[in-house]
Amino acid sequence: MKLTLEGLKEKSSWEAVGVALPSYDVASVAEETKKAPVWVHFGAGNIFRIFIGGLADKLISEGEMNKGITCVETFDFDVIDKIYRPYDNLVLGVTLKADGSTDKQVIGSLTEAIKAQASDEAEWNRLKEIFVNPVLQMISFTITEKGYALKNAEGQYFPFIQADIDNGPQKPGSAMAVVCALLFERYKAGKYPLAVVSMDNCSHNGEKLMSSILTMANEWEKKGFVDAGFVAYLSDEKQVAFPWSMIDKITPRPAESVCEELKKAGIEDMDPVITSKRTYIAPFVNAEGPQYLVIEDKFPNGRPALEKAGVYMTDRDTVNKVERMKVTTCLNPLHTALAVYGCVLGYTLIADEMKDAELNRLVHEIGPVEGMPVVTDPGILSPKDFVDEVINIRIPNPFMPDTPQRIATDTSQKVGIRYGETIKSYVAKYGDAKKLTAIPLAIAGWCRYLLGVQDDGEKFELSADPMAGELTAELAGIEVGKPETYTGQLKAILSNANIFGIDLYEAGIGEKVEEMFKEEIAGTGAVRATLKKYLA
Repeated sequence: MKLTLEGLKEKSSWEAVGVALPSYDVASVAEETKKAPVWVHFGAGNIFRIFIGGLADKLISEGEMNKGITCVETFDFDVIDKIYRPYDNLVLGVTLKADGSTDKQVIGSLTEAIKAQASDEAEWNRLKEIFVNPVLQMISFTITEKGYALKNAEGQYFPFIQADIDNGPQKPGSAMAVVCALLFERYKAGKYPLAVVSMDNCSHNGEKLMSSILTMANEWEKKGFVDAGFVAYLSDEKQVAFPWSMIDKITPRPAESVCEELKKAGIEDMDPVITSKRTYIAPFVNAEGPQYLVIEDKFPNGRPALEKAGVYMTDRDTVNKVERMKVTTCLNPLHTALAVYGCVLGYTLIADEMKDAELNRLVHEIGPVEGMPVVTDPGILSPKDFVDEVINIRIPNPFMPDTPQRIATDTSQKVGIRYGETIKSYVAKYGDAKKLTAIPLAIAGWCRYLLGVQDDGEKFELSADPMAGELTAELAGIEVGKPETYTGQLKAILSNANIFGIDLYEAGIGEKVEEMFKEEIAGTGAVRATLKKYLA
């Protein structure tokens, strides 16, 4: 069996191995979509393919939509050439259940795949053709928070962004310049309305996206590439809206075990590929079952009936509360703690860490115990139910091939929201954060992780992080097994409000983190001993 439109004609063979097929005519839906797309998505990776693609698939199956999604890749064009086009844009979604079983489904809603490559005339003209069509309702994004970044730590434009500013809308390269240029085409064609929806997993995502697009437009106006009316068009939410959203679904890299299962079922060409941009991706996507998407209901040109696919459509304040609940209390802080301690304690699977008495206790203390007194209750989702599902069902799922090493990526960019917000809430409520123990322990664990030495003394490689060099330089001279080599090197990190959102000494816990860290560098087994001491 092949994952192609021709291959799906062997319907009985697919059904015999438990793969659900689209109930609609995929080719017809694709043809209708190409005539006049209503939904374009930027960022053709895994969470989009199984989650967002799955939402559209459900709406088409139930007669709520008659068009699919036009997929646009802004960064890794190999994904289009190797994962989309050879498979007729079909996706095999595999849901990994806690009992070891899987639900397998072919998703047919991704109707066209385009490279956002201005140097390719055919691809670029196709995108412009789509954007000048009045019926286009929304464009959405899963390009990661990095995709919105225009400036470096010194506040200067990245060289590739400066090139986009200098070159203008005719030759955009970065994602933000590409989108801004296409919105300029829409403006010139008739100032047609549109919703520009970030679905990336970052705080205030709609605000970040709007800021980056407007920055590009303003720079282009200064250079005479666009007129003031274009900036006004982007700034008028009745014409161009930037709704906020919160997304949640764990989608690990393709698992070898899943690939083997699919091959044994007789499905061909399922092997993952590694692209020239180092993306590890496969024709299938494996993910957990639980998923949440909350979107601010601000769509000036109309929208699909997303709520009928399980999306929470609400107001901005509620989106913000759900996002705060998730990233500051109920999921992300727990994941980060497991990531850094998992690396130091030699784990390679997040689920296995939940069998570890100390680590299990640590996440219970961070979320339900320390986070819950200051949690933001969004009303539409129960924080208690959400964190219970995370701790008891989602993270312990033994068939989720997610690793602490993956989750430890970019931790310096995450600790401010994942721990800093709760610390600030404690300061506001109690005057300081001295009541906290598990959160300081998580921060001490991150600092210990930065030494790149496991608890058994073996060295390990740090996960990618833009501040890794700077942070490890601050810790120079510290040796595991020689606590006397600690002479206050953490102070510059713990007092850095740019990292934590607050000076941890002013919050009353800087010294506590230092003490925990010193205990964790005492020697072999010291990390485990410190966890036992503070979680007793």
